[in-house]
Amino acid sequence: MSETTLTPTKKVLPLIPLRNVVLFPSVETSLFFGRKESSNSLLEAYDKYDRLVIITAQKTPSIEKPQLNDIYNVGVIAKIEHILQTDGSLHAIVKGLSRISIVNFIQSEPFILAEYQELPVISEPLVDVQRAAEAILSQLKKAFALGRQFDLPAMMQLSTGVSSSDLADQVSFAVNTKVLEKQQLLETLLVSKRLQHATELLVQEMKVADLERSIEEKTQEKFNSAMKRNILEERKHQIEQELKKMGKSAGGETDELEKKIKLAKMPKMIKKKILKEYNRMIEMGSMAPEASYIRTYLETIIELPWGKYDDSDLSLKKAESMLNHDHYGLKEVKERILEYLSVIKLKNQLKDHDTKTTNILCFIGPPGVGKTSLGKSVANALGRKFVRASLGGIRDEAEIRGHRRTYVGAMSGRIVNGIKDAKSMNPVFMLDEVDKIGSDYRGDPSAALLEALDPEQNNNFTDHYLDFPLDLSKVFFILTGNDMSTIPYALRDRLEIISFPGYTQDEKFHIAQKYLVEKELKSNGLKASQVIKFNDNTLRYLIDKYTREAGVRNLERVIAAIFRKSAKKIVSGNSKKVNINDRKLLQKFLGPQRFTSQLKGKKDEVGVSTGLAWTSVGGDILFIEVNVMPGRGQLILTGKLGSVMKESCQAALSFVRSQAQKWGIKQNFHKIDIHIHVPEGATPKDGPSAGGAITTALVSALTGKAIPHDIGMTGEITLRGNI
Repeated sequence: MSETTLTPTKKVLPLIPLRNVVLFPSVETSLFFGRKESSNSLLEAYDKYDRLVIITAQKTPSIEKPQLNDIYNVGVIAKIEHILQTDGSLHAIVKGLSRISIVNFIQSEPFILAEYQELPVISEPLVDVQRAAEAILSQLKKAFALGRQFDLPAMMQLSTGVSSSDLADQVSFAVNTKVLEKQQLLETLLVSKRLQHATELLVQEMKVADLERSIEEKTQEKFNSAMKRNILEERKHQIEQELKKMGKSAGGETDELEKKIKLAKMPKMIKKKILKEYNRMIEMGSMAPEASYIRTYLETIIELPWGKYDDSDLSLKKAESMLNHDHYGLKEVKERILEYLSVIKLKNQLKDHDTKTTNILCFIGPPGVGKTSLGKSVANALGRKFVRASLGGIRDEAEIRGHRRTYVGAMSGRIVNGIKDAKSMNPVFMLDEVDKIGSDYRGDPSAALLEALDPEQNNNFTDHYLDFPLDLSKVFFILTGNDMSTIPYALRDRLEIISFPGYTQDEKFHIAQKYLVEKELKSNGLKASQVIKFNDNTLRYLIDKYTREAGVRNLERVIAAIFRKSAKKIVSGNSKKVNINDRKLLQKFLGPQRFTSQLKGKKDEVGVSTGLAWTSVGGDILFIEVNVMPGRGQLILTGKLGSVMKESCQAALSFVRSQAQKWGIKQNFHKIDIHIHVPEGATPKDGPSAGGAITTALVSALTGKAIPHDIGMTGEITLRGNI
């Protein structure tokens, strides 16, 4: 049975009062039960009453333990489909079955057990029911069209077709209204009346939703109106900017920009052009895309050091002292700088600023001889700012002249940027690695340098980005490079070339003693008391046996390596003071000697002469060896000789053959082979200057007379025997 009866006339079931929910027949929903009595009723019904339970609504939700007078008398018998128990509460899925009237409470503890009566089903005309059902279905469709969301399971039931009574109950449960009105729907037994009342509530809900939508649209319209107002106010602000020509006050960043333009000491024609650009920016407004480009352009021009010049008022003695302090040797370069300083001083006394001065020097020499660092010393000696730009590897002409402002991301060239960074119109400007400029489809950067580095033209140097002439005539340009042959002729013609031949061993010794040792001692965290000072013999030994270069970079690395290894020795606790003059310790630190000097021969030999050779790291000697042997008149040349040196050997042999009788040479040249060899066969050798030594070695080999081993020879031989 689905109920338990105490007497034949009474029907009882566990009862659960709900606070804010009215359950209807045919409605399946999920409920939460937190009260202990409700949980007990649910479990009792599930276990002992065939999963049937009475569900009704409370009149006042705040009452914790309701009595019969606190609940609505009309409720629903529901079937418990599923129970889920969590900490201290129960969740259940229940389905309403039928309406009932609650008669009395049989008990209240530990759960409510109530007596009930089933309510009768009242018959009524089918036409009235169908008409009311069609009306509510029509309103449901409208609600769906307007975006009304209903419970998905309930809507699925409606779509599959249900009875009119179930339709009324489903809509009554789904409609958004008060508990009292839903309770009235539950207590309405006539289906047509229930359908009509549910339809009225649904229409009322739709009107409320429509009103909310209308309010939202009006709010959005008000928001759009505010946006429109903001845009108009911004336009008004721009109009005020234009009206400031008529005395109106506008203020802001643009005023500050205009003030800076007017205060800048630029030429009048340039200032007129810049103010025109400024007014164009004001007219187009700050929202225009081009406005930011013009602002960047104006700020770049303002940042140029208009009218700012460093005062070159140094005495010659002080300048000479500074140059000698920073660099050892380089007499020719220092002399040229002092000459330039003298000219500047005389011109300042005469107040003659129009005469151009050839002030573009080019330092050419091997790496590591101090070309770049000398530029800083020149700036110090002249009392000017120093700025450096490396040209190595650049291929775009715009790197020198800048980009035209029609391009996105346009910017000024390196020369203008250097002037801006120096904050002076007459800095010492060093253009490094000028011999390593490339060229491709983007132009030839070396050609763009011609105007900047020509004293007759650079007072009107035009950068594409600035688009007006800039005076560079007061800038002291210094160029550096390693190989003069790769500098284009037109550019080389504008430069005063000063060659750095490389340091002699004696100069390297003084540079190491005066600068490098102290520098590397500090760089490697050592104190002078922790190492025994380098003596002269040790420094010369390092220069001779471990380095072979024009500059001093490798020598600096060798000294750094010795100090690093000394630091390790001290830190590891093996020694408190390192004797770096100990040759065995040096060889342990640096390994075996890397280079050996070519020594003169120990005795006079037949067919061996001593030649003098030029290398990038200094002079050297080489030996010319000649052997004569029976053969067929061939000339054999070995020792990796270049084409010019091979021709020198041929010229020397032709001259010797022409003078054979005069010199008492009796060999038949058709029956002998002559082999000329220059030792160190892996080293390339070329040039005509060994001609004299080759001729001497040939004559010695053919006559059997030895050549003094302490005589060195250099010079080209001609077919007439002239050297």
